[in-house]
Amino acid sequence: MKKKDVIIIGAGPVGLFAVHQLGIKGLKAVVIDNLDKVGGQCIELYPDKPIYDIPAVPECTGEELTKRLLEQIKPFKTEFYLKDRVEEVHQEKENWIVKTNNKEEFIAPNIIIAGGVGSFEPRKISLKESEKFEGKSIFYAVRNKDDFKNKNISIFGGGDSALDWALELSKFSKITLIHRRNEFRGSEHTLSAIRKLEQEGKVSIKTPCQIVSLESEKELKSITIKYDDGKTEKIPTDVILGFFGLIMKLGPIAEWGLNMNKKTIEVNPENFETNKKGIFAAGDICSYPGKLKLILSGFHEVALASVECFKRARPDEKYRFEFTTSSKTIHDRLGKK
Repeated sequence: MKKKDVIIIGAGPVGLFAVHQLGIKGLKAVVIDNLDKVGGQCIELYPDKPIYDIPAVPECTGEELTKRLLEQIKPFKTEFYLKDRVEEVHQEKENWIVKTNNKEEFIAPNIIIAGGVGSFEPRKISLKESEKFEGKSIFYAVRNKDDFKNKNISIFGGGDSALDWALELSKFSKITLIHRRNEFRGSEHTLSAIRKLEQEGKVSIKTPCQIVSLESEKELKSITIKYDDGKTEKIPTDVILGFFGLIMKLGPIAEWGLNMNKKTIEVNPENFETNKKGIFAAGDICSYPGKLKLILSGFHEVALASVECFKRARPDEKYRFEFTTSSKTIHDRLGKK
């Protein structure tokens, strides 16, 4: 059984930043994630999509953000257990014992759940014939935007992912944006930019409608959509991008006796501790009054959670807040002179 100060569940941006916040306090963490690589949703769903809400970084992709966070935590030599899922958690005095489906066992006074929205998979097009085109002409995430150059692309969805990719891919492809409602849920700024492109003839918007059929020979040639008034329209299509949202699966976390609010975990916003002492939640998976689902918010949440983790891991030491610009101890831990 491996002893650590903190067990982090989730290797997305929030989990990676938790390693940093714990590391500068001298705490040793281990990170467990059921994906086969670090980066969480940033890597799994939109590695090439621009992110704009990281302080001092005007724009970066999910992949770039992940690489920078990994560079930041290099000094702490943290162990990652990927393609592994926490199956069992139980308390032993002041510690938590965690067992994974790969038979790994850890003991620590603290657990930080930074698992985004839990295990997830994209909602898919309900047409049976769509399955044979998955990964060829139908995609639910963009891995490399260069693969979508000079195509007729039909994008489905009304949230930020659909709007952002419609805007980005319109730079080199013909875009049809299709949504089952007239109203879009995404950023008003992005929608305004797309409306402008629509006026310029670079993007076509179809609402309210849904896909009813695919037309193909060896490859996808077109799709047919049906409007709410019953009319149909055929649209030349080489590629479909579907952003219908995610099916969330919390898995074993739902059985841990934590206070759940729908599919999120309720926390105390003073330190992001759950109703179980020593178990914390941060990022999209936690909820509290005024919660904003931003990467930036998750960074703030693990910063405060790390302070409480220190108090539990080092009960005989007094926590002293130190500015990272001046603390010799912190600079030593980062390997800086």
